[in-house]
Amino acid sequence: MSRLMSVTGGPYAPPVPVRELTAVSADGARLHVEVHGVNDGPVVVLSHGWTCSTAFWAAQIRELAPDHRVVAYDQRGHGRSPASSAYSTDVLADDLEAVLAATLAPGEKAVVVGHSMGGMTILAASARAGFREHAAAVLLCSTGSSRLVAEALVVPMRAGRLRTWLTRLGLSSRAPLGPVTPVSRRILKYATMGAGSSAVMVEACARIVHACPRKVRYAWARVLDGVQLDASIGELTVPAAVVVGTADRLTPPVHARALAAALPDCHGVTELAGLGHMTPVEAPGAVTGVIRELVVAYGQLGEHAHGTEVIDVRIEEGA
Repeated sequence: MSRLMSVTGGPYAPPVPVRELTAVSADGARLHVEVHGVNDGPVVVLSHGWTCSTAFWAAQIRELAPDHRVVAYDQRGHGRSPASSAYSTDVLADDLEAVLAATLAPGEKAVVVGHSMGGMTILAASARAGFREHAAAVLLCSTGSSRLVAEALVVPMRAGRLRTWLTRLGLSSRAPLGPVTPVSRRILKYATMGAGSSAVMVEACARIVHACPRKVRYAWARVLDGVQLDASIGELTVPAAVVVGTADRLTPPVHARALAAALPDCHGVTELAGLGHMTPVEAPGAVTGVIRELVVAYGQLGEHAHGTEVIDVRIEEGA
């Protein structure tokens, strides 16, 4: 698709999926879904964050695909999933449930991974029957449950009403991002990545973020500004690991520590020194390592025949 501006080579080039399908959410929204890897391996489901797409998970997909079944989907309005008129944490939960139903057999379990808004998606779905049917464990990566704008450190000044206002102004801007340029790369790196991030990492993230349509970026920014999911943390009863970069300016470690303290079954917190918000890109091996740890501890093997059956049916329906 023309607005997907992913890198075309190296570790951050999106792998070619084994199959693609369309999951249909509760309100009829159509979601682009990719399945990678082996049908009879443990299942991992990847939910990306604000302004990203399935391309964000390229490194994790490439590392996990040889011995896992990996499901990645585009949040509504992102990547190849069309925009809609509905934007809320409830529809995030609806969409995740739809993806799980479309790609997993009844009762089949997966490790569900969410980065940033994808982590909020997991929290929003935590009490849903469809989520609980399929989630064996989760990874909440670089995310938070509330006070996202007030706690953000993008504006380098003391916490308070002025910093919150300036942060909101920047994150909720309607201005187009335009082409990827040296200036836009520097801005993106400052806001979302650690100082040691390589040029290849920055380029990959810039191309993904700049591909997000302006109206979609603004619509989801407004949702994130008002996120209130603290009560949902207690509903997440499956084992949950937490990952955060110590230099994360968008969801700083205060969020990860609050999540860990409130989770009913916290598998552990990994703080990655010097890394920013884009941890799956900045430290692909470390994030994939936590995913594998969860799979070994809590994941269950996919049901080969049934899983394939469900996927084939959904492909025909979504064609």
